[in-house]
Amino acid sequence: METDPESSARKAPPAVRWADLADLILIIAREIQFRGYRDEKALSLSQSEGMVMRHLVAHASATPSQIATATGLQRTNVSTVLRDLEGKGLIERHVDPQDRRGVSVHRTRRGAHNYALVRKEWATAVSEAAGGDTRKLNAALELLRSIEAGLTAMRPIDGDGPGRVSARRRNL
Repeated sequence: METDPESSARKAPPAVRWADLADLILIIAREIQFRGYRDEKALSLSQSEGMVMRHLVAHASATPSQIATATGLQRTNVSTVLRDLEGKGLIERHVDPQDRRGVSVHRTRRGAHNYALVRKEWATAVSEAAGGDTRKLNAALELLRSIEAGLTAMRPIDGDGPGRVSARRRNL
């Protein structure tokens, strides 16, 4: 007697199905990154660079500290990422004219164009992989947005960094 793998998966305990979902998300993200881009104008970015650019697309300007908080990156890592993005011509840093110590970060036209270009490439790759089937796309987007918001809200508060549980959370 053969069993239907999809039916068996639906019968698995929720913890197993959530683990399967997390595993699939990581695999899919890696596959998208691994394939690269067809358009030679598209610049490949590290995961950290992509997170910073995603933030700067949503917010026209931000300080390095705001970027660190929004992306969950350590402040020292943000400095390195910003230097690399600046070298690629994707961002610019501007000194605050009032206090001359603060810096604001802005995406360049090239940065906005590159982000739009890679999103188009991602859309093509994912759509082709799904055979163009959009029947469950809205439900998938809704679930993934909910997970993203929940995970972002659960970040460690005291700056322990990725992979660590803050002392405050351990004691809850």
